[in-house]
Parts: sequence; structure tokens; C-alpha cells
Amino acid sequence: MTGYDPRSYPPVAVTVDLVLLTIHGKQLSVLLVRRATAPFEGRWALPGGFVRPDENLPQAARRELAEETGLSDPGGHLEQLASYGEPDRDPRMRVVTVAYLALVPSPPAPVAGSDAAAARWAPAEDTLAHPEELAFDHGGILRDGVERARAKLEYTPLAAAFCPAEFTIAELRRVYETVWGVPLDPRNFHRKATSTPGFVTPTGATTTGERGRPAQLYKRGAATALNPALMRTRSPRR
Repeated sequence: MTGYDPRSYPPVAVTVDLVLLTIHGKQLSVLLVRRATAPFEGRWALPGGFVRPDENLPQAARRELAEETGLSDPGGHLEQLASYGEPDRDPRMRVVTVAYLALVPSPPAPVAGSDAAAARWAPAEDTLAHPEELAFDHGGILRDGVERARAKLEYTPLAAAFCPAEFTIAELRRVYETVWGVPLDPRNFHRKATSTPGFVTPTGATTTGERGRPAQLYKRGAATALNPALMRTRSPRR
């Protein structure tokens, strides 16, 4: 670029933020931390922080998750969501953040640490109802993360990331119902899930110690994409 002088540009910092989703009961929940320092001291936020000079983005994301919540390895699925770089998104300086989306099954209770005063799992839908209450632009990042999760469940087998290693089709269906926010017909879903190539694989085992007929157990199949996709029949609640 002709006439480019890097000294004429202000410094720019890079951070990572995490949209960590799980299912608690019948609710899609997001991990939030209460900020212990300025800016936005006392406000709830997504876990995250500055990228160190000696680490790449995934390393920074996992480190921040461990430091602020005690979850050193949440398991499940982790992918880059998007980058956010509005000039005034951080009052301290120009900060560009790279957000990650994680889907995890049955994580332990988070333990706040580092610059977080507290950590908790919060209902995602309730949090999205008041996005302005989150620090920075985290309300918008959370909205994008939840919509990405809903869309990914249509055309990938990632719903299994919310399930244990072996699961029933009913448990898998409840994941879809919880994330999408819509009820699904059990028989129709069972037919689609078991007939979609590579989506689920029967383990040969069944549930035990439960009322009614034992249910067949499945594990995630080898497919990376669902064909045909499991499309949402109507819009989710939010």
C-alpha cells in the first residue's frame, strides 16, 4: 500500500470471547461470568480475555475458559463463530474480538477465577430477552452464537455434542426441541434420525432400569453433514 506508515495507526488488541452452551433440564443455557474489574465491573459477560503474544486463538480461548470458570477441558464441540471489531466496542482501546462457540454435554458447575467475580449457567432465552444488560457487545455475540447452534443442528450431527456418548433417540430429540424451541413429532423425528445416512449408529445396547420398554441406544455416526437436512418446521421462540 503506497504511503502506508504503521506508526500512524493506534494500537489494536485482540481478545477471544466464548459462547458456551449446554442443556440444563429443558433449557438451553449459556455460561456467564460477572466482571470483577472495569470496564463494566459487576456486569455479566461471556468468558474471554486478551490473546497473549505467544499463543494462537484456540489456545487463548481454552486458557481464558479455564482461568475464568475452572473448566479446563469442557469437551463437546468448539468452533470459531465470528469476529467483532466496532471501533467503540471496548472503552479502553481499539479491541477486535474473535468469538468461539462451544457445545458441551453435562459440564461441571463453573468456578470463577482470574478477573471474574462469579460464574453461572444462565437460561439463554432469558438472557437474550435483555441483551443490553451484558457487558460490551456480548448480547449480540450471544445472539449470533445461539442462531449458529440452531442452524448447525439442521445440517450437521452436532446435536450429539449435547448428548452423552450413548443416547436414545428421545434424548436426541429433546436436544433439538430445546435448542430450536419447538416441539417435534416423536415418530417423525425417529424416522428421520435413524434413516439419515451416518447420523446415528445403533450400539446394540438398550436402556435398563426404566419404566416401559427398553429403548435402543445410539452413538454419533461418521457423517459430518446431514443429507437430507433436518429443517426447522417453524421459527424458534426467539
